Amino acid sequence: MPEQVQPRKKITLPYLFKKVADGEPITWLTCYDYPTAYLQEQACIEMILVGDSLGMTMLGYESTLPVTMEDMIRHSQAVRRGAPMAFVVGDMPYMTYQPSVEMAIRNAGRFMAEAGCDAIKLEGGSAMADRIKGIVEAGIPAIGHLGLTPQSVSALGGFRVQGKSAALAKKIVDDAKTLEKAGAFAILLEMVPDRLCKLITERAEGCIIMSLGSGPHAHGQLLIYHDMFGLYPRFKPKMAKVFGNAGEVILNGLIAYHDEVIGKQFPQPENWFRMPDEEYEELKKMLD
Repeated sequence: MPEQVQPRKKITLPYLFKKVADGEPITWLTCYDYPTAYLQEQACIEMILVGDSLGMTMLGYESTLPVTMEDMIRHSQAVRRGAPMAFVVGDMPYMTYQPSVEMAIRNAGRFMAEAGCDAIKLEGGSAMADRIKGIVEAGIPAIGHLGLTPQSVSALGGFRVQGKSAALAKKIVDDAKTLEKAGAFAILLEMVPDRLCKLITERAEGCIIMSLGSGPHAHGQLLIYHDMFGLYPRFKPKMAKVFGNAGEVILNGLIAYHDEVIGKQFPQPENWFRMPDEEYEELKKMLD
């Protein structure tokens, strides 16, 4: 594990905007638990998203829709404990912000008060601008999410690239500007064409544009942790590079454990604890 020369400082909004001004890409990963957050902290990952994708990657649901605020708060708390210096973003789950601005503010506040998050993220374009505005006016930094928005995947026709036609691309451009004007300090573009992402990034004013499968021209990149280490068995998205096949390593270890137990090769003497002979003899006398 790489050793940090000195503990890093807390990642803040001014730090992120300075990286954008200096032309340095921002690193962002999903995370859902303490040990993974600890490792991401050691690797100096700047932003962590406690995504509602945990419904699929951690809880085994078919979609993100069943995830509750209680799920998100518990996992966000664990991530914060593991990565105290990272910029932690809480993902607003389905129907915790869509019904009303007031509900959006209350649930966003829970992420800040109960989990110590630095910001929240919610999905949707112009229709969600008043939610973004209300949350920001309540003093909570907010991130928008356009393109493929998993909570609306049924309406979008499945997990597919968004904004390939000029008309749909124009809608995403307009939505991005609307969210920016509503106060979003950042917008995630998921699975939109690279040139569309580039255009939105160039037009952004005081708003950080992040890419998930949307090309290299954004201010930073987001990946799903389980995708990049081969830990999600159902599918492998095109946008995910496997940086290390941890899933294969773990599976091989599990098979080896199974085989060694069955074959009576595990445990070995170094894997258990012994009692001194005299104490054991004394125990037997006491039992007799």
